[in-house]
Amino acid sequence: MSTTHASATLREVNHLDGGPARLGDSVLVMVDFQNTYRTGVMALEKAEEAIAAGARLLARARAEGTPVVHVMHDGGEGTPYDIRADIGAISDEVAPAPGEPVVVKGFPNSFHRTDLEAALAGAGAAPGGGGNLVIAGFMTHMCVNYTAQGAFNRGYRATVVAEATATRALPAPDGTVVPAAVLQTAALTGIGDLFAVVVPTVEALPR
Repeated sequence: MSTTHASATLREVNHLDGGPARLGDSVLVMVDFQNTYRTGVMALEKAEEAIAAGARLLARARAEGTPVVHVMHDGGEGTPYDIRADIGAISDEVAPAPGEPVVVKGFPNSFHRTDLEAALAGAGAAPGGGGNLVIAGFMTHMCVNYTAQGAFNRGYRATVVAEATATRALPAPDGTVVPAAVLQTAALTGIGDLFAVVVPTVEALPR
């Protein structure tokens, strides 16, 4: 019987810091916590649990004085991402507070053709040593993944909170179905290989 051994991650190979950022030294980026993912064609497995975790994360960030930036995807009128309708609104449990900027995007990477970098700079996070981001939201394999990649490519140091993310089952190229739980694990593993440190829970973020 063969035994599978994990390879070294690209973070390890490149001698990148393996520890998560302190929430108090970061900017919290809440990605696409929209009603889009709670019901209908885009409903995610364990979306409600992820929103509850996101609410805990958001409450802790506010209590610790951590700046918060919200991101929402605008897919246009009549789509599940219509930000002018309730289906595309940010969920009440994690709704922006007065003064918290909201960045509207049209691509999976929250940095692409948006003012996210300006919002982060305004919150005190610049690329490089001072640019710590904590990322949570939807979907794990899509906008969380590409936002973490965008952050990495721009020199930010990102940490993703796994329990505050979720995804859905998808068809595989061979005609089978990849269960949401399998895709969730694979997506978080891929993110953690290089783009960001991944922590399992809100409580795993150091104070």
